[in-house]
Amino acid sequence: MDGDPAVESELDAFSLVFPLPFRVGFIATLAVWGWGLNLHYLYLAKVDVPSLIRYPGRSSPHHIPHHHSTYRLATVLSGLFAVSMVLFWLCTWGAASRVIDYDWIPMTYLAGIVAVFLVPLKNLPSGGRRRFLATLKRVSIGGIAEAQDGKFGDILLADVLTSYAKVCGDVFVTLCMFFTAGGSSTKRPDRSCGGTVVVPLLMGVPSAIRFRQCIIEYLRVRRAPYKESAGWGGQHLANALKYSTAFPVLVASALQRNTDDAAARAAYNRAWLVAVLVNSLYSFYWDVAKDWDMTLFASRRERNSSHHPWGLRDRLIFRPVIMYYAVIVLDLMLRCTWSLKLSPHLDKFSDFESGIFLIEFLEVFRRWVWIFFRVETEWIRNSSTGLGIDDILLGDYQGKDDDDE
Repeated sequence: MDGDPAVESELDAFSLVFPLPFRVGFIATLAVWGWGLNLHYLYLAKVDVPSLIRYPGRSSPHHIPHHHSTYRLATVLSGLFAVSMVLFWLCTWGAASRVIDYDWIPMTYLAGIVAVFLVPLKNLPSGGRRRFLATLKRVSIGGIAEAQDGKFGDILLADVLTSYAKVCGDVFVTLCMFFTAGGSSTKRPDRSCGGTVVVPLLMGVPSAIRFRQCIIEYLRVRRAPYKESAGWGGQHLANALKYSTAFPVLVASALQRNTDDAAARAAYNRAWLVAVLVNSLYSFYWDVAKDWDMTLFASRRERNSSHHPWGLRDRLIFRPVIMYYAVIVLDLMLRCTWSLKLSPHLDKFSDFESGIFLIEFLEVFRRWVWIFFRVETEWIRNSSTGLGIDDILLGDYQGKDDDDE
């Protein structure tokens, strides 16, 4: 710190070392590394992810696998992060006034990330980046491709975006602070920048995207010529309802944060608690029962009708089997990180910038783990191949709706 109280009050210790723009870029870089690891492990497990998302396969065995291309992109982004971070530290030396004045360095870094995706680079394959941007453009308005055109890829990306809702809010806060007269993107983050409702609205956009996709899917089923085989689409409505439960959480949280009346704040806190509990438990149930096709929440008769491991399913690709139970428990725990606010010792944790960042990171990590099992499930639903010799195969999935998301 530089000893100037007027400056020190504008920065917390965490932002002094790791300002908000760098946190946004760091998580974006982690996302690319995570997708590369998803592709790599699933490739080793003989799960053909490109075919599931209708991405062109490699035409020659001499072409590098898709995960290698992703690793290249992640390496470039990591190099950009490291150079920018070191340059920023060398220029600021931990002085609060310099951290605020040199906010152009992390903002240039964020512009560099955008450029990596938009500008053709000789040593980086451009096909994957073009496909990602095209898919992002389609899903950003709640669009969804037909099954033969890559519907699963659209759903996967839109679901991932829901886990980056807080990061999307941070992007807006960063830009708002940077372009505000007399502001700086490296000050203490002002999450009311631009108004008290803008950030909550932006955080609700990913859930609104998936909500619209579910409604589109429902309408497609209703228009299908053979409704008796496709069902009436009720599962898509139930899925839409799941995403709609995110909105009361955001509304109650915003109302609670922006009132000075103690009684009103207590009432909004109770409403928030009910809303977040419903959202978390409903989402957890959907993860396990619908996204992963586990039988944990099925009736006892259905769970015991086959010889699969208790609470799981007939066909499993990953090993060891105990990992599935561990992931289910992990998913529940990370769905309920909000419960830290109920602890008398940890209730302020999520108010610290370091705590906010950790919660964002844990949600991104949860979604990364979720992808492995979501893709595995889709592969099992759509293919009779891709299974190793040790795979459990004790039943079939005839009658499963491959549109159940």
